[in-house]
Amino acid sequence: MSNSDRWPELPYAAWKDTCSTLHLWTQIVGKIRLALMPWLNHSWHVTLRVTARGLATPLISTPTHDFQIELDFIDHALWIRTADGHTRQVMLRSVSVAEFYADVMIALNELGISVRIDEMPNEIADAIPFSEDRVHAAYDAEYAIRFWRVLLRAHDVFTRFRTAFLGKASPVQFFWGSFDLAVTRFSGRRAPPHPGGVPHLPDAVAREAYSHEVSSAGFWPGGRPIEHAAFYSYAYPAPEGFAAARVRPAQAFFSKELGEFLLPYDAVRTAPDPDAALMEFLQSTYEAAADAAKWDRANLECAQGEIGKPRLV
Repeated sequence: MSNSDRWPELPYAAWKDTCSTLHLWTQIVGKIRLALMPWLNHSWHVTLRVTARGLATPLISTPTHDFQIELDFIDHALWIRTADGHTRQVMLRSVSVAEFYADVMIALNELGISVRIDEMPNEIADAIPFSEDRVHAAYDAEYAIRFWRVLLRAHDVFTRFRTAFLGKASPVQFFWGSFDLAVTRFSGRRAPPHPGGVPHLPDAVAREAYSHEVSSAGFWPGGRPIEHAAFYSYAYPAPEGFAAARVRPAQAFFSKELGEFLLPYDAVRTAPDPDAALMEFLQSTYEAAADAAKWDRANLECAQGEIGKPRLV
């Protein structure tokens, strides 16, 4: 498979309406898990995971049901599968968020799963409650597939990057609030309270998410204020000198507006070795954060993991 197939073009302008609709659909799925599962640090209990077919929740368990929800970008369907062998399907197609939300709730009800969610989308400034949103109704199947294929490749590189860290590190996971795939490393030290102020997100959630120092990196498909897909890397709290650090590859830059380093997706996609270019960005921006904040790198890092070889100690 060529690089162009593994790392497909993903021009934001060509699929921004689908991107916005899909963002809201993932929020509906994520909020179902949020309503039913106990809190895990940094909201890790509500994230979605990249699968061989799309994006899925981990197992959701209630007193009466064990089930999972998956957005399948091969068959273009949302699947609800229960542990007792029952399934329901909602097709992914150009319908409004309101109709999609109603269809998902009907499917859950048919399976005997009772759940109520907060209908107000999170982290979106001009949010509309799901049951009232007839504005967002686009679904371009081709671009949904392309987006998922980018997630597959980013997930692979992020997973290998994660193996070189001994300290606390997040899973590689998809955050439906901000609509990005991310991986986060922790120094082990407490951080100052986060100021909050994220649209339609309780300040307590933001403060708990950033309770400790982090270096976090991820992939974001685009949207205001950056109208293109990009990989990002930031530190919280941002240490003095972080923004001025020299990072790689050459196309990476620090966005003052966002307060983080960005590497345009197209710079990775068109690189002779896209995996290596992305790994270079992840490693150099992490080093910039860890060095500026004086992390205990000698005790937090190790060699990158190899298949079938236990780490030497």
